Amino acid sequence: MKSLFKTVVLITIFSFLTRLLGFVFRIILSRVVGAEGVGLYQVAASVFMVLMTVIASGLPLIISRMSASYHANNEKKREASLISVALIYATFCSVLLCAIVFIFKNVFAKLLTNEGCILILIVMLPSLVFSAIYSVFRGALWGRGNYFALCVTEFYEQLVRIILGVLVISSTYSAMKNALNIGWTMTLACLLSMIYVMLLFFYYGGKLGKLKKAEFKPLIRQSSPITLMRVIGSFAQPLIAFIIPARLQAVGYTSSQAMSLFGVAVGMTMPLLFIPTTIIGSLSTALVPDISTAVAQNNQKHIQERVSSSIFFALFISAMFVPLFIGMGEQIGLFLYDNIMSGTLLQSSGWVLLPLGLTNITSALLNSLGLEKRSFINFMFGGIAMFISMWVLPPFLGINALIWGLGLNYSIVSLLNLLLIKRNVKSDLKLTKKVLKIILLIIPCSALTSFVVSLAEYVMPLFFTLVLGGITGVVSFALLASVFNLFDLRAFVCFAKKRLNLPKFKFKKKLKKNV
Repeated sequence: MKSLFKTVVLITIFSFLTRLLGFVFRIILSRVVGAEGVGLYQVAASVFMVLMTVIASGLPLIISRMSASYHANNEKKREASLISVALIYATFCSVLLCAIVFIFKNVFAKLLTNEGCILILIVMLPSLVFSAIYSVFRGALWGRGNYFALCVTEFYEQLVRIILGVLVISSTYSAMKNALNIGWTMTLACLLSMIYVMLLFFYYGGKLGKLKKAEFKPLIRQSSPITLMRVIGSFAQPLIAFIIPARLQAVGYTSSQAMSLFGVAVGMTMPLLFIPTTIIGSLSTALVPDISTAVAQNNQKHIQERVSSSIFFALFISAMFVPLFIGMGEQIGLFLYDNIMSGTLLQSSGWVLLPLGLTNITSALLNSLGLEKRSFINFMFGGIAMFISMWVLPPFLGINALIWGLGLNYSIVSLLNLLLIKRNVKSDLKLTKKVLKIILLIIPCSALTSFVVSLAEYVMPLFFTLVLGGITGVVSFALLASVFNLFDLRAFVCFAKKRLNLPKFKFKKKLKKNV
């Protein structure tokens, strides 16, 4: 079995590079296309992404899990049949969605509030079919543990979008033409990505098999809860965008003030809270086929070890970022956005990282264990509590009601997920003491980070102040965690060196030979 450590490092590196390319692309769009063109595209994209969620959210995960199980039991014919069945199902659903949008395009045009946006949406519709096929082959590669191919396909798609985007957009074009061209880049990038992932699938020995009705039912039954959960999640965002400003206005804020506060919270502060999930998400991706294989082989010891170590890893990574956000949140807000309010909100929302990280990893574990239906129920309980709190708390907390609503949601979901995992894995996770220790360590590390940053501000530029504060927060947390036996720092360094297996280049000897 491949090293989980190497896999997480590989996925994290590619995830970072892919997100970096996406960030660069957004900068290019904002500067060349302008606010109006980007706005037109984003309105159409908001509907398109909901459609994309329907066909490409639960399916890859379930294919990867089932494929890993079949591969572990050497059931090659069943695995090949699964891929064929999934292709038919995904293609049918995507074509059906395209037909619905096209037939009811007048309804969608009213929904989008701009006649031009429906044209952009129609241009992007073929991407649904391409993405559906892409997601099936991607899930198969994921199930077989071909993580390099998995990472390269996502990076390739983002790179293609940037290249095509640079070629077809221009500041001399109208906003509408640029928005349409961006839509075409999405369609062409999805087509090329579909072809690329198909080639990788067959290159790594993948095969298609005969269609078997027996594969349809488990595929649909298991993927539906995950798809439904993510579709509801996509609808939750516009609902939050309605509730929070409306409730702020109800307690005395003007419409402009309410929208400004909401924009700062969602557009500036919230994206920073999801930074640790880049690393945790890499682990989640690696765990699905790993645990699915162990379940197929009934290897309970491996499952217990993976579950326990993964939960602690997610908790530790999340906690490491908390002192940074609490200790220098204002400075981060000023540096990134020149906005103190975003930094103040970041400070007050630092604690949300802990339940957020636990929710992320426990949801992945439940999906790997085949408990996606129970995971969906937990998700609904958390969502209900979130919306109630967001409606009730604004008179008392203002915009912080958004933070506390999200924190309550993640806390409830993570707690219910942990109880469910403990009951099904039949292992004592022993998290209570670890969580208490981590919380106690966060307090002095946050205070030390804040102290160092407040002193450095007087003698250093803001960038170097943040670098010094970041090093202080991370190093102090790691050292204290080692002192209190949360993890062995020396053992981790040795383990990392051994697992990464970095080659040692002897330049001098090679030079002599060449001479």
